[in-house]
This record gives sequence, structure tokens and C-alpha cells, in this order.
Amino acid sequence: MLSYKKREGLLIGILLWLMALIIVVFFGWFLGDIIIHSWGKISWQFLFSQPLNAGREGGIAPILVSTFLILFVTMVTALPLGVGTAIFLTEFTEQNNFLGVLIRRSLDILAGVPSIVFGLFGNAFFTIKLGLGFSILSGGLTLACMVLPILIRTTEEGLRNVPLDYRLGAAALGISQRATLWRIVLPSAMASIIVGFVLGVGRAIAETAALIFTSGYVDRMPESLMDSGRSLSIHIFDLSMNVSGGDDNAYSSALVLLVLFFLINFIAKMILNLTSNLSSG
Repeated sequence: MLSYKKREGLLIGILLWLMALIIVVFFGWFLGDIIIHSWGKISWQFLFSQPLNAGREGGIAPILVSTFLILFVTMVTALPLGVGTAIFLTEFTEQNNFLGVLIRRSLDILAGVPSIVFGLFGNAFFTIKLGLGFSILSGGLTLACMVLPILIRTTEEGLRNVPLDYRLGAAALGISQRATLWRIVLPSAMASIIVGFVLGVGRAIAETAALIFTSGYVDRMPESLMDSGRSLSIHIFDLSMNVSGGDDNAYSSALVLLVLFFLINFIAKMILNLTSNLSSG
């Protein structure tokens, strides 16, 4: 007979494996449904041609370009602000400092704000107040506001997990705080920075509500950041909800979106492994 503790541990283990299996099965069903409906429909012509007949026919070339431009604006804006704020919170303020506590509480609240609220804010501030109009720039800046809380908090936790001995050892050797930060602390926290980046990209690349009010619906090829542009998520939403007979291209676009996200995760992991090898070497 198994003891009570062993039976309890066995039951907990079974429950954990069962929950993991449910998640895997659900993800497999979700991914399989998309692959089945889009199988044989994705080609080079689909990726590099213009959408036709309201998106029912043709490809997604302008949609991909708009999506990449929106992501570019988002991360170019959010990364320096996010990492800089995280550095300020960890290296230049005390844990219980009033300003630091206020910033952290504000970030926690912003992380839970619905995306539609960010969309309304972006429309009022970037689109109308700053006169950027419905543009890729407005959409990217709005998404930057959305991903900042995730990026800052993730990077901050990574910086705080860097052992204090690293900083004390560098100070004992006469290394300046700036050099310690750039050469020791930030490389040690690179894993958390990359995780925050991937989470931010994941939220931005799948966002729909905020972009409807800022970047717009236009599906033509953008010529500048001031042009309106339709992201992949908006394209999928429009085809599936507003365009009769657009389900096939909606499924194909959804598969492209998933592949893009997997590629971003793969590249981020490669960068993380390279960084780890360089730091250990």
C-alpha cells in the first residue's frame, strides 16, 4: 500500500500531466483545423501578390508589408523606452521608493487595460491630436503603449535576478556603474529582455481592436509610415466577419500569422543561445 503522501504526490502528478495533455490536445486541434482549411492554398503567389475582390482572391503582399512596418515602429519605440525604464527602476531607485512603486502600480494597471481602450486613446492622441491620421505610425505607436508594461516588468524582473555579487565585484575592481550595467548586468538579463520582446511582439502581431482605430483598413501597398495599412490580424478579422466567401483566404492568412510568430520565437531563441555562448566563452 502506498502511503498518504505518496498517493497525494501521485494524484498531483496525474493531474498536472492531464492538464498538460489537455493544453497540447487543444493546441493540436486548433493548429490542425487551420492547416486543414488552408492546405494547398498558400503559395509564393499568395504571399507576393495583391489582394483582389475584397480579399477573396489574390494574395497578402501589402498586408505583410503593413504588418512588418507596424511591428517595426512598435518595437523600435518600445524597446529603448522599456529597457531604459526597467534600468531606472532597478538600478537608480530603491525597491520601496515612492516613484518606483507608483510606476510599477501604473504598469500593472496598464497591463490589464483592454486593447480597445488603447485603440480609442491612440485614435484620440496619435491620430487626431498629433495629426498622424489613420497611419502605420499611429498604429505602431499605439501598440508600443500596449507592450510597454509587459516589456518593462519582464526586463525589470530579469535585472533584479542578476546576483548582487556581480555588481559588488565590479565595484571592487573599480569598474564604473555604466560599464557594469552594459558589460555585466544587461548581458546577464538578456534572457528576460528577449522574453519580454517575444511577448510584446506576440501581443502586437495579433492585435486587432487597437489597430482598427489607428492604422485603418486599407489593403493597398503602403508607400510610407504615414500611409494607412491593414495588418494580418485585421485582414483575418475582415475576411471572416465582413466578406462573404472570404473564409479560405482568412484561414490561409491565419496560418501565415502563426508561422511568423513561430519564426520570431525561433530567431529569438537563436539569439538567446548565441548570447549565452558568447557570455560563457
